[in-house]
Amino acid sequence: MPPGTKARAHALLTELANGADPGTVWHPDATVTFCHPWGVVSGLEDIARIWSLIPRSLPDMERRDLIFVGGDNRDDPRLDRPRAPHLIAAMGHLQGTFATDLLAIPATHGVVHLRYAEAHWIDGDRIRQSWIWLDLIDLMFQSSQHPLPRSLGAPGKWPGPAPQDGLRLTETVWNGPDALDTVLAMHDALLSFDGVSLDSMPHADHWTPNFMYYAAAGIGMTRGLTGFRAHHQIPFLRAFPDRRAEGHFIRIADGPYAVTGGTVTATHKGPYLGMTPTGRSIRMPVMDFYRLDGTLIAENWLPMDVAYMADQMGNDLFARLRHYRGDPDLTL
Repeated sequence: MPPGTKARAHALLTELANGADPGTVWHPDATVTFCHPWGVVSGLEDIARIWSLIPRSLPDMERRDLIFVGGDNRDDPRLDRPRAPHLIAAMGHLQGTFATDLLAIPATHGVVHLRYAEAHWIDGDRIRQSWIWLDLIDLMFQSSQHPLPRSLGAPGKWPGPAPQDGLRLTETVWNGPDALDTVLAMHDALLSFDGVSLDSMPHADHWTPNFMYYAAAGIGMTRGLTGFRAHHQIPFLRAFPDRRAEGHFIRIADGPYAVTGGTVTATHKGPYLGMTPTGRSIRMPVMDFYRLDGTLIAENWLPMDVAYMADQMGNDLFARLRHYRGDPDLTL
């Protein structure tokens, strides 16, 4: 990755949150993959149109990065399409007063924390390609709206990394283990599932005993292998026993941190997050932010586009929210 890329990206994104013109941040022909309901958009006009909704709803917002890392984007042989050569990745929240409704989510007129996960390809002095996922379901919860049942894991605001060293804006020499190699070895263990026994996945070898797992709203936070299995893994495998990863658009390491992201596909065969099985093929966009402690994974943040998953299962959570607020659908 070219020297200074992380610092440049951090400056651009901070300026954007502070009100800068998106034309000074993205290239004119840039592409952004937003979360549901917006999807993939290209060109400054459409990018600016969608982004403008955020500062309109949070006019005094400030960007609070918890993790900010970058590195060369390693290949994934499962994908044969063009690939960003290097990426930065950030996770945190936009903090501010929720002054105006966002989509169907009612403004609270108080402080909220809009969680984000991002990846950006900095090409020259601006962004060429972005992935920006906002946890809109968590914002619904903060607005006292509950279109999904109570999560099995603990709800709440995600903390930053325990050592408070997640902002890696400069290039430093790292002499420790390769964080991405550790993460990919853990992924291989997860993919060894025989369809019957959790013990067919020897991924516990790659985690600290009391690792923290911070999953998207609707799933919640868990601790240690027992919590991970009870609150996330078992419900997920019952719902999607044939899940598989299409491949990662991002594979980077930065010191003790690693980030992966891509799409998981599966057949919806069991109930999930209160939604009855549909038998449909589902696509799940995910990103994972990892922190190692020595040679083991100590923390894992999992942003996931749950609203997009629900929509594919026939559950439009935004329509449900509009219904709650007195604007139901009145035609078939």
